[in-house]
This record gives sequence, C-alpha cells and structure tokens, in this order.
Amino acid sequence: MPNCSENDPVPETEKPSFRSPDFLVIGHVTRDLCPDGYRIGGTVTFAAITAARLGRRPAVLTRAAADLPLAEALPGVEILCLPSPVTTTFENVYGPTGRHQIVHAVAGPLRSSDVPPDWRRIPIVLLGPLVQEIGPDMVSCFDGLIGVTPQGWMRQWDAAGRVSSCPWDCAGHVLPAADVLVLSEEDLGGDLTPLGEYVRLCPIVVLTTGWQGATVFLKGERYEVPPRPTHEVDPTGAGDVFTAAFLIRLEETGDPLRAARFANVVASFSVEQSGTAGIPTRAQVEKWLAAR
Repeated sequence: MPNCSENDPVPETEKPSFRSPDFLVIGHVTRDLCPDGYRIGGTVTFAAITAARLGRRPAVLTRAAADLPLAEALPGVEILCLPSPVTTTFENVYGPTGRHQIVHAVAGPLRSSDVPPDWRRIPIVLLGPLVQEIGPDMVSCFDGLIGVTPQGWMRQWDAAGRVSSCPWDCAGHVLPAADVLVLSEEDLGGDLTPLGEYVRLCPIVVLTTGWQGATVFLKGERYEVPPRPTHEVDPTGAGDVFTAAFLIRLEETGDPLRAARFANVVASFSVEQSGTAGIPTRAQVEKWLAAR
C-alpha cells in the first residue's frame, strides 16, 4: 500500500479513466419504495458512487430486473447486472414503535462463478449482501483487500416480508478470509455480544455509531475515532459510504485509524443531503481536513 499524508493530492493513478476497475462492490442493488415512487439503493449503489467521487474506478456485480435504470443511477461505474425477473425491493414503514422494514421482492443469488476472471484481481473488494444473496464462498475469490458489511447475512423475513434480525451463521467462514469488517450497532440489534468473536476472527473490525463516530478494533486494542460535526438530513447509506471510503484510504495508507478518520468525514458529508447527492468529492474532503 502506498504511504502518503492525509492531505496529499490525488495521485494520477486515482483519476477516473477507461482502465480496468480498481474497486468492486458485490450485492443486490435495490428498489427502495418511497411516497413519490422509488429510489435506487443498496450497498452497491452508495459504495460505488462514493468510490467514483473519491477518484477510483468502481465496478458493480449485481442482479436485478432489466427495467431498472442502473446506468443512469450509477454514472461512471462499470456494471455487470445479471438477469432477474424482479429487483430486490424494500419498504420502510414507520409507526409508534419505530421503523419496520418490509421486503417485497428478492432477486436471485450471486455466486462465485458469476465473478469475471479479470475482476478477481481488483485491488479492493466490498461484499455487501442485503438479503442473504451472497454465499460465504465468495470471500475466497479475490486477491486484494476484502471488506465485508454483514447486514444481509443478519437479516431474515417472514411470509409477509417483515424483516427481523437473525444470527450470522456464516461469520466463522467469512471473517477469517476477510481483511475488514464494518458493521453498525443497528446491525447487531443492540446486542454487542457477538462483537468479541468477530474481533477475534477478523484483523480489522470497525463499529460505526452514527453521530458518535466509529470504534476501530485492531490487534486487540480499541480506538475511538471522533466524527466530523454535521447536520443530518438523510442517514440512508451512510454506513456504506463510510465503508467504501475506509477501504479506499486503508489501501492507500495502510493505516486503519487514518482511514477511519477519513471515512468519518466522507460519511458526515453524505448525510447532509438526501440519497446520494451529499456524497463528497475527494477535493471536498481534503479541503476540510486541510483546514483542521
């Protein structure tokens, strides 16, 4: 990994080009229902757009129906969208007891055999399942830096589509082969008990805590990384933005704590506008860091 200062200019190799991708996200793109129709979402959407705005060359492996306008939603992203009769579709329902999530449709699985041979050498890979669509063997397909966001392995739903938490049964298979695990307190459903096992199995674990920043677990030590103060408008996708930024900066510097500080700043910008509109460019982030 190249060693550079936190405020260094973007190297020429990081500027977008027509060369092969250097950041791969795998998982379902989603149709997220809202009062005025739907928005395209999912980890792949937020992470790929973040990578593009930070000067990388992202690619996405997903599965969705042919009518989803992915090229429009993911400008500058190389997309391999496998066919599906439906797109994974979510709805958030708010009531007296808080938010309840309903899954209305689920696209087909993503298998290791779906990964193009040349994509197996991409230097940064993020596995971002949403509905158990990625098999645990996928983590062994790649040679580069591998990050994991496990929410889709920790989610189940009943016959009516009502989503609830479930144990992450394949963690013992996935984490020893991964380099970075990023998860939130919400992913754990408020029960931090499994975290100790995750820290034992994976070299770098980051627990995001919203406006409180992030906690990095590294070599048996715990480090608190404070957030950038922000005015939250829409927190949707902030964890995915954080993860993409963290992996990119970790690959550049080799320093998990500097990567977490950088990612906190990127994620904090992203919540200041709706959807993906607030995801910042590298220049915006470096300008803020340089002023501190």
